[in-house]
Amino acid sequence: MPSVEVDDDTDRYLAFAAEIAGLTKGQVVAKLVMDARSRVMSPTADRGDREEPRAVRVFADYAGHRTYASFIPGPGRLEITSGPLNGRVFKTPSQAAREIVGHYNPEVSPHRNGWSFFLIEETGAPLQTLRHR
Repeated sequence: MPSVEVDDDTDRYLAFAAEIAGLTKGQVVAKLVMDARSRVMSPTADRGDREEPRAVRVFADYAGHRTYASFIPGPGRLEITSGPLNGRVFKTPSQAAREIVGHYNPEVSPHRNGWSFFLIEETGAPLQTLRHR
């Protein structure tokens, strides 16, 4: 049987979601992927149109501050939509996460994995669930 490695926080998110939905962790992952895929794929994609996927609202909590952003699947671009970094656009979620950490806590290493740093506003799942490999 195939398996997927996740960090401890993601495993807790999955366990919580599985418990409240009456599903297994695997079923939760499958549902999240199918839901994300249906939101990202537009009906015109089959015709070969080059429309950019719709933005996904995400947020990050760090040092007592919540920062909202819009993530654009495909290119992976992330635009901060609240707080002191409002309007800044980053090429990757990790780049945005480093800027947030650096802004609020410049004394620590800003290196962060943006895919786990940001959560999807609609589901509370890590942004990692939308990552294309």
